[in-house]
Amino acid sequence: MPAQVVMGASLRCSFGNAQAKLVVLPSNRTHTEGHSAANIMDHLPMVNIPPFGMCSSMANPQVAAATAAALGVLTPMPCLPVTLTPWAPGASKTLIGRLPALGSHAICNCTWAGVIEVTDPCSQKTTIF
Repeated sequence: MPAQVVMGASLRCSFGNAQAKLVVLPSNRTHTEGHSAANIMDHLPMVNIPPFGMCSSMANPQVAAATAAALGVLTPMPCLPVTLTPWAPGASKTLIGRLPALGSHAICNCTWAGVIEVTDPCSQKTTIF
């Protein structure tokens, strides 16, 4: 069963070299185990999803340019996530702020080909459907 994702959940990007913590703004006004609960729309770059250290995706123009300048040697550049679409899939029955809750099984895609996933939802007791 997927767990409800809350403020401070650990995230990982397939092209980043560091983990990041999800930021959930208090606008949903719903708390789980003392933390703000997330929904599928908590996907905004630099608001909800912070950088993941250094990006190594050749789809990222900064990485491609740095790699070309280094004569083809992969050169990671600072991560600036570009997450234009919501987390998917959302919970089918649990709503947070009138939108599907964010469960630990969901992923979010970065425009630079990265797949962002939840590694620790920060809520152990609350399961969602």
